[in-house]
Amino acid sequence: MGSLRRNLLVSLLLAFLFAASLAGYATYRVGLMELDEVMDYNLRQFALSLRAEFTGPPPTSIEVPDESLDFVIQIWDRQGLRLYLSHPHSSLPSQAQLGYATVDTPDARWRVFSVASPGRVIQVAQPLAVRSRLAAQAALRTLLPLLAMLPVMGGLIWYLVGRGLRPLARLTRAVKVRQPDALEPLPADKIPEEVAPLVAALNGLLARLEQALATQRAFVADAAHELRTPLAALQLQAQLAERAVDESERAESLAELKRGLSRATHVVVQLLTLARQGPDAASRKPRETINLAELAGLTIAELLPLAEARRIDLGASTLDSRLRLDADREALRSLLGNLVDNALRYTPEGGQVNVSLTHEDEEIVLEVADSGPGIPADERERVFDRFYRRDGQSESGSGLGLAIVRSVAQAHGAQVELGESTLGGLAARVRFPVQETPSTALAPR
Repeated sequence: MGSLRRNLLVSLLLAFLFAASLAGYATYRVGLMELDEVMDYNLRQFALSLRAEFTGPPPTSIEVPDESLDFVIQIWDRQGLRLYLSHPHSSLPSQAQLGYATVDTPDARWRVFSVASPGRVIQVAQPLAVRSRLAAQAALRTLLPLLAMLPVMGGLIWYLVGRGLRPLARLTRAVKVRQPDALEPLPADKIPEEVAPLVAALNGLLARLEQALATQRAFVADAAHELRTPLAALQLQAQLAERAVDESERAESLAELKRGLSRATHVVVQLLTLARQGPDAASRKPRETINLAELAGLTIAELLPLAEARRIDLGASTLDSRLRLDADREALRSLLGNLVDNALRYTPEGGQVNVSLTHEDEEIVLEVADSGPGIPADERERVFDRFYRRDGQSESGSGLGLAIVRSVAQAHGAQVELGESTLGGLAARVRFPVQETPSTALAPR
């Protein structure tokens, strides 16, 4: 794009030249009108003076007041015989119309004034090009001072534009000298109104960066803390397996080691899933039209062995097969999987977990309800925090499931609610707004 200062200089000088050209043209037109009036008056006065002067024999020569005005004089007698022509080379008409007239000839365009005297007709003519030349000279004399001021105007514009851009230069220096971890807002006082939106946008960006870095630091610290315990347990179990004195003790140690590996793997997988659900996940990943009922059925089928192992009745009461959503398939699959997995983990044996998918008040509502102990109302917001686990829980878990659910829901513009279910336990509801596209409308049955 180039230098803003140079672009403004060139643009303003071009605008100045354009305005000067318009002023010159206006001066030319006004000058030409005034010259027409003056020259017409001179033509008349000159013709009248000739009428008063020449009453005898035809003149042999006539003294013209101003040779530069290029007057041409013709005199006829009563019979139309031309008695005198001051410029024989000129091609004026052989007849005269009394008074003022504009005459076109092959040589030029003329302004003429004709007057009758006893026995004669006197005509004085002047090329209109003379008037145009004089008007142009007057307009040029008016423009010359402006053109002479052009370098001065350029210098003034260069200085004033530079002075006007000083706040941007100060802002640039303030940003350039900052350290990478300096995310405090830029000073917003004593800045022009035009720069204020830029400073506000930069301060908003710095605030978001500070929040993102704080979240990242907290996430890394929590992840390191959460992984330290299972890794230490794995190391201890490996040592116990090495020190086993008989085959049964070694088999028990290896089985415990496998369970520990499974828990650590689950934590790592959950961490990776949560890391992929960043603030810009919705824009980075491609969307596709998803049949939510079909996706819910696949999730139920995948987790059915876990439900059977715990003798839990896992099923779906209402799955509206017409509901579709433009979304990230893998993200929604992770959301459904975590909701159902959490319900199965905290529902006692012989309990029930139910999945439903309905359309309510311009929203698609996905609900996973269970017959477990539920979550007290004062803790329902905290369980969305990363690695948060309620006291007294015997079930193993990473503490990331509901954090992943909320992250995926926010990426799709949805809201997550926790409440009491009709089964006596917890009901987790995800409310997706119905998108205004043909693909998200209710499909025909």
